Amino acid sequence: MKKVKDKYILVGADFAGYPLKEAVVDHLKKKGWQVTDIGVKSPDDNDPDNMFHRVGLRAGAKIAEGEFERALLFCGTGMGIHIAASRLPRVHAGVVESVPAALRAITGNGVNVLAMGAFYVAPQMGIDIAEAYLNAELGTGYEWWENFYEFHKLAMDELDAFDFEAYQANGHKLQHLGEVPLKLETKPE
Repeated sequence: MKKVKDKYILVGADFAGYPLKEAVVDHLKKKGWQVTDIGVKSPDDNDPDNMFHRVGLRAGAKIAEGEFERALLFCGTGMGIHIAASRLPRVHAGVVESVPAALRAITGNGVNVLAMGAFYVAPQMGIDIAEAYLNAELGTGYEWWENFYEFHKLAMDELDAFDFEAYQANGHKLQHLGEVPLKLETKPE
């Protein structure tokens, strides 16, 4: 698997996300990242295979099959490409428009596909979002919350193991893989 710690990242964009993707990729390459681009690669690209949902499905497949640990995806809103990627098993996709949301997406929710919308995210913000996302992992940050990592890791494991037919047969009750105490906490001063 191509891992973030080894500076490997998968990227993809449709025509609308292309300008933002280019700004982020240019920055990452200057920082030594190995970037694999599976979407639009030029402003003149009008290949129908690079529609947002098709790029999202390709990226999701590479995550689901274990080729890449994480991906950055770009379309006009970030929504459509993220919905498509989310169709694949073991893909935890999210759309973000800020650095705090990017941090929370990875540290709290283990998002392995992060999408941004070029209609809403300026190039420098996209770079900052990518930096925050790629320099954190599940359980880093927010450590003041007791059992933070265990709580979120259990959620990711149960989502990875989710079987809709078994869920239906069990009266829409999820088979628990474990338990973590639940309590709302206040951040200490």
